[in-house]
Amino acid sequence: MLIQSVSGLEVLKKRIEENKEKLSQKTQVIVHEGTCGFASGAREVLETLKKAQKNKGLDDLVILEHSCIGCCYIEPYISVIESNGRKTLYGYLNSDKVNQIVEKHFIGGQVTQEHVIDTDIPFFNRQEKRITDLLGKIDPFKIDDYIYYDGYQALGKTLQTKQEDVIAEVTDSGLRGRGGAGFPTGVKWNFAYQAQGDQKYMVCNADEGDPGAYMNRSELEGNPHAVLEGMAIGGYAIGANKGYIYIRAEYPLAVETLRKAIDQAKEYGLIGKGIMGSSFDFDIELFLGSGAFVCGEETALLTSLEQKRGTPRHRPPFPAQKGLFDKPTVLNNVGTLSNIPIVIRKGAKWWSFIGSESTKGTKVFSLTGQIERPGLIEVPMGISLGEVVFDIGGGVPGGKRFKAVQLGGPSGGCVPAKHLNMPIDYESLKEIDCIMGSGAMVVLDEDACMVDTAKFFLEFDRDESCGQCLPCRRGLPLMIDILEGIVQGKGKLEDIDKLKELATTVQKTALCALGQTAASPTFSTIRHFRDEYEAHIIQKRCPAGVCAGLFETRCRNACPIHQDIPAYMALVKEGKYEEAYKVIKQTNPIPMILGRVCPHPCEGKCERRMLDDPLAIREVKRFVADYAYEHGIVYNPPQKNPRKDKIAIVGSGPAGIGAAYDLAIEGFQVTIFEALSVPGGMMAVGIPEYRLPKKILQYEIEQIKQMGVEIKLNSKVDSLDKLIDSGYKAIFLAIGAHGERKMNIPGEDLQGVYMGTQFLSQLQAGKLPDIGKKVVVVGGGNSAVDCARVARRLGAEVRLVYRREECDMPAILEDIKAAEEEGVCIDCLSQPVRILGNGRVQKIECQKMELGDFDASCRKKPCQLEETEFTLKADTVIESIGQVPESRTLVQSGIKAQRDGRLEVDSYTLKTDKDGVFSGGDAVTGPLTVVDAVAAGQRAAFSIRQYIDGEALDPVLARKDPERYIVPLAPEIEPQEKAKIQVKENDPGLRVRNFEETLYTYSQEEAQEEAGRCLRCDGGKTNA
Repeated sequence: MLIQSVSGLEVLKKRIEENKEKLSQKTQVIVHEGTCGFASGAREVLETLKKAQKNKGLDDLVILEHSCIGCCYIEPYISVIESNGRKTLYGYLNSDKVNQIVEKHFIGGQVTQEHVIDTDIPFFNRQEKRITDLLGKIDPFKIDDYIYYDGYQALGKTLQTKQEDVIAEVTDSGLRGRGGAGFPTGVKWNFAYQAQGDQKYMVCNADEGDPGAYMNRSELEGNPHAVLEGMAIGGYAIGANKGYIYIRAEYPLAVETLRKAIDQAKEYGLIGKGIMGSSFDFDIELFLGSGAFVCGEETALLTSLEQKRGTPRHRPPFPAQKGLFDKPTVLNNVGTLSNIPIVIRKGAKWWSFIGSESTKGTKVFSLTGQIERPGLIEVPMGISLGEVVFDIGGGVPGGKRFKAVQLGGPSGGCVPAKHLNMPIDYESLKEIDCIMGSGAMVVLDEDACMVDTAKFFLEFDRDESCGQCLPCRRGLPLMIDILEGIVQGKGKLEDIDKLKELATTVQKTALCALGQTAASPTFSTIRHFRDEYEAHIIQKRCPAGVCAGLFETRCRNACPIHQDIPAYMALVKEGKYEEAYKVIKQTNPIPMILGRVCPHPCEGKCERRMLDDPLAIREVKRFVADYAYEHGIVYNPPQKNPRKDKIAIVGSGPAGIGAAYDLAIEGFQVTIFEALSVPGGMMAVGIPEYRLPKKILQYEIEQIKQMGVEIKLNSKVDSLDKLIDSGYKAIFLAIGAHGERKMNIPGEDLQGVYMGTQFLSQLQAGKLPDIGKKVVVVGGGNSAVDCARVARRLGAEVRLVYRREECDMPAILEDIKAAEEEGVCIDCLSQPVRILGNGRVQKIECQKMELGDFDASCRKKPCQLEETEFTLKADTVIESIGQVPESRTLVQSGIKAQRDGRLEVDSYTLKTDKDGVFSGGDAVTGPLTVVDAVAAGQRAAFSIRQYIDGEALDPVLARKDPERYIVPLAPEIEPQEKAKIQVKENDPGLRVRNFEETLYTYSQEEAQEEAGRCLRCDGGKTNA
């Protein structure tokens, strides 16, 4: 149908509306297809539906094929719209699930709940859909669908408006280019309008080359006519009669939809000669690029469009004055052009109503990487990065920690957690060495190495560079060489400054934007993650376990005490438990303890998780240690020749034990001074019996004593100088964090109010407190959860009050789950404001909280909600909101400390400012884990040995590895999927009646089977 006037468009729309009304009388099943949908099985879903419709005689069913709506995480998926208006979204589909939906929903009339996708979540309701609004609503191959939703109305309005007024409307909207640096679109159009020339061009840049970017592809696959209309409006405004769409050939579906859209638009008279009966002519031609990233740069793209090699040109002159074929040219990307019809139809004032002060409107982003809900999203400019990642995207999956967002592709930068509250707009990003680029957001978790990330993007830019100018041709390879040395452990600290110097030179002298921004990821990673660069250079360690040249296996690299995990797994598999125990004891002084309380960071890095479940490393270690205990196997590494040097350790917790173990092996005379009446520090007084039986703690400490370590109990150290005067050559402060933070609210002095460590200490000392029937525990860490579980075992009804959400609790996940199984009720988003009672606790008044901005831990800060107070009855209140070191005495001895009591040390050698005095563990970091504290003690022991021997303190902790030997690999070529063996545990109803251990140790058969799941990432070589 040829539309010969603007009014003719209205006539056509009314006819289309009549057809749509008839369609709405039936149940519409929309299969959402796109490149990603087809890859996930959308075609199979479509064929299954068609077959079921035919075989079941579902005449009231209409099957439609529309585009993806952006929720890539649920693909393949379908939308169902019934004649009564009910809408249902089904996801994660396959043929079997589709057949279930057919039987239950389409025939039985009941929604198949098990396959329903909840749309009342931030991914859907926090978006502001404008240019993506029609994605999934229309068939991209039918122009009538676009016209039904007011398509080409803006073009009709434009043809009745002066060119200057169209440009003014775009300018007033504040629309900025959506493909790079955000240049104002109206200003660019005005330059081209003012330029002299008998021929002008409108060009669409659809050459989307950023890794992780697919916004343009999806927009073109789902709504190609928006771009055509935007180009026609732009052509009219600047005086161009010819347009080109430069699209990469790797987008076959987008190319197909565009070709069909252009043909249909020409057929309807919306492109071509005399559009809508006016004197305006405008034609559009497709040009397929070859996938060169450099052709995303506007001058290189125009050169390629001229059938020449795609190399950038010098600017000025700019394309608006001298562009394609040396004629005035406007180059806009897909996102920019898709906004134009909305700006014209709705008006600049409406369009600019949302957004930030400097950046109006919305922006489409592709959210990929380590994110729970990857997909295509459209959000208001100015939204915070944290809202996008954690609210809309659902945060990082698998319990991993968020590290950064790579924004802007190879030309962008890495935005760290401390900037999660930053608004996403051009100016804010520029302040932190980042750009928005086309809109690719790649979320990185703790497993990403930022040095390797910088190297990856530099290699990408090097390979994609045209090589025309020296800065790219020589500068980028030089930077890559430096980074290659760093990831191989050959870097030097001065390499960081060399990188910055080279990056600055390339940035300032490169010909085009590719070279000028190629160093951005390097700049941003050095700025925000310098500690990772230093770890590679100084410690010869990749914290993320990515740089293979710096570790043997990822699990061993993640272990704070560097356990040779593949070695003892191989030995357990063969039933060589005593040998496995010896391997463990090489670096682990307390394997029975760590086999119970270690948070097992190694398992989070286990390569097995890519196949099924990570290896149960902690449980196998516990089995080996328990086997040795039960069979009387005693082993400590051989000690070197005895030395006369005396070393004092203050504190017998895990840090003190770790240091004493390694120093005893070195032959030193070690004395531990413990202020408590029992050894073990917080392990003895802060971990309940059901998690760590006393007999096990006592047994492993006794093993340390048998190495010649003396432990003096009830010996509080008041003066470090006295120790030095007593002949101790070095001192290690392992005082832990026994002090408690108070809430500082009214009523804390009432009887029945306990601090967490105070409560647990009394229990461990056998002084069972009278806690009554109702107990309220305040806090969310391991100590708080332990207090709650202990109170349940004492027969109380327990409520744990926590000011954030349960997913934010820092306690170990399995312990939180166990507490709930045992009957602990967790009240989240609640905070105590006062404790009430008459001499003794009777009630605790709390207030509801709401979550605000993000803090440094990537969690949202809790804020009080006014007039939301509520009261809980309580016989006992236990406060466990944090622990601090008690360091006043040490400060008086000349040790520097921070305001919260944590001691100040060199972060690598653990040396304090006082000569010969070192410190580590909770005294320095605040409360962490037992295994981290042991590692700190071993780090200090290494420094102390160097100090006493008069050597320079080496920041690299080096141990002499035991003799290597070969354990043959299993004959299987491909490992078979096999879930990890779950540890048996007591029934919750039984375990709350006593303090017996809740988890059982593996049997020999279970341990061997589980160890057999090890993929032997060490290649068969182990230490023993």
